Amino acid sequence: MALSRALAFDGVAFSYGNVAALSDVSFEVAAGERVALLGRNGAGKSTIVRLVTGLVHPDAGSVWIGDWDTADLAPEDLARRVGSVFQHADQQLFARTLREDVGFGPRALGFPAREVRRRTDEALDALDLHAHAEQHPYDLSPALRKVGALAGALALEPSLLVLDEPTAGLDRAWRARVADALREHAERGAALLVVTHDLAFAAETLERGIVLDRGRLACDEPLERLLTSAERLKPLGLVPPPIAALSVALDLPGRPVRERDAAHTLARVAGGRSAS
Repeated sequence: MALSRALAFDGVAFSYGNVAALSDVSFEVAAGERVALLGRNGAGKSTIVRLVTGLVHPDAGSVWIGDWDTADLAPEDLARRVGSVFQHADQQLFARTLREDVGFGPRALGFPAREVRRRTDEALDALDLHAHAEQHPYDLSPALRKVGALAGALALEPSLLVLDEPTAGLDRAWRARVADALREHAERGAALLVVTHDLAFAAETLERGIVLDRGRLACDEPLERLLTSAERLKPLGLVPPPIAALSVALDLPGRPVRERDAAHTLARVAGGRSAS
């Protein structure tokens, strides 16, 4: 059975005054897909996020969330399908406790108290935040506030989760916890669209790369192929992550870009050489 469409851009153009931000951008994201949105600063990534969340609307073309055309929909309408975490997550936290903040979205959408509790507990669980649930968000470290904002997005149980630089300021342990939570959410059928400069995180967590260059779609292909092609990445302002670069340098079979895959491949190659 074919995966259903979670997001589609169809010939989208958008300008800020006389400055074009996007020109004729078209792509689709299926339910359950994990997509990295890549490119230099100013390439148009943040404009994509603003269009998906309904903060702005296209000058030309269409943006679809499932079967909803976003043209006449406000952010609060789209919140039934789209969960988002912006780069500066502090702007999304305002309640007296982290628990209240995480549960705000489901409450605002009118879910009964029991359902709000379930969603809140599961989101806190997914990111290992129960120990901080009764704290005021602004008593938490910046990293915990960022992860708390992600928990609030997860509590909406959106069909599309849009994240802007979700690993900025996170240490290795939190990066791993966020990666696990995102994979679990995608396994339930949600699509992920992740704006990131952290290509190591993208390689470990996501599966497809969409690259923008000066407001146009420059590349759309599996990350394993894209991240092992330094000659294609360089003109787009991107640098291969360490594991991808190692795979190329050692000419590993299959050119793995994830740590675990590369370790297994290295072990097989070393075992084969030992046997010979």
